[in-house]
Amino acid sequence: MSREPDPALLYPDVAAHGSLAAALQAAAADQGISLALAVTPSDPLRHATFTSVVAHRHSSYITAWNHERRWTVWGSSNDRLMVCGNTADMRALPQVIRGWAEGASLDEIGQAAAFDLRTGRFEVPDNNPADVIAAEWQGLLKDADDSDWPQYQELIDSAHAEPKLRGLYPFTSHWALSFSNTPDYPFSPPFVSIHSPRGTGDYTIKEWWDGPALHQVTTAAEAVAIAVGRIPAQDS
Repeated sequence: MSREPDPALLYPDVAAHGSLAAALQAAAADQGISLALAVTPSDPLRHATFTSVVAHRHSSYITAWNHERRWTVWGSSNDRLMVCGNTADMRALPQVIRGWAEGASLDEIGQAAAFDLRTGRFEVPDNNPADVIAAEWQGLLKDADDSDWPQYQELIDSAHAEPKLRGLYPFTSHWALSFSNTPDYPFSPPFVSIHSPRGTGDYTIKEWWDGPALHQVTTAAEAVAIAVGRIPAQDS
């Protein structure tokens, strides 16, 4: 097992400022940006938090990687991840942090980012279930479109096109697609998990993610039809 390098050695410029929060503020000042960030006492060189003027955007954070010089930014709204991306250039972070903190839209934040920033969902300020489900589908469709995995994209597109599935909350584990009648954890009891292994050209149907295979089909349409047929009667 490789040991984690001393963060002061991997991030000497951050160490010179005393904390990641201070280093980010200095980088922002060089760009004419003023940022409010908080030091994380337990890991000041690799972690910092920031808040937003938007009430449903919770305190979010920047974290530095342990074995490679790189940073990840996370922003959540009503406990659901809204923005996430990583970069090796700390100077690219202040624009994203400012956008999130000052209440810019997700599209505006994504457009301002100089690195790949995931902003697939849309925010649901009142956290109503129907819009949360729709937002999750939007994020899943974008992820599938960006996946360079035609078989997986076909599965997500086909599932979203089916009204009986589109009204359920979609979630994935190891790229296997499942559904819940509630967007809040714990999810409703599993009734189907659709796997689309790379390179096989087939779809495997299970009741839950690591359960035994029940069916194997060659098209997304067949997989979706089986999923619809397995929806519990009270949810159909």
